[in-house]
Amino acid sequence: MNLLNFISSANAAADPNQAGGILGILTMILPLGLMVLVFWFLIIRPEKKRSKEMQNMLESLQVADEVVTNGGIIGRVLSVQKDTVLIETGSDRTKIRVVKSAIAKCNTEHENAAPAVEGKKTKGKTEIK
Repeated sequence: MNLLNFISSANAAADPNQAGGILGILTMILPLGLMVLVFWFLIIRPEKKRSKEMQNMLESLQVADEVVTNGGIIGRVLSVQKDTVLIETGSDRTKIRVVKSAIAKCNTEHENAAPAVEGKKTKGKTEIK
């Protein structure tokens, strides 16, 4: 009989409705939820932001932009197609066709991305404030 009393008391202690109730469940779930939030704000959210910026940069590539590829090749864009870009490197005008996703960064700033310079035109000259 002693063994049966021990087992029934162990089962009663393991039942969340009797020993701790809602507080017991919250103490188990709350740390897990906090870990998910930390991962979201420190890892997932910044990575989505970086990939969105990279996609916007690749979509805004134009002829005569200076680009750097993932392999470290620096060149000027000659033509942009759907999935590929033709770049010209060096003074010997070597042409290389690369996939758009191989472009790491664009060193040329576009007019629509840069803030407009406010100025006042007087007699063909622009005065910058």
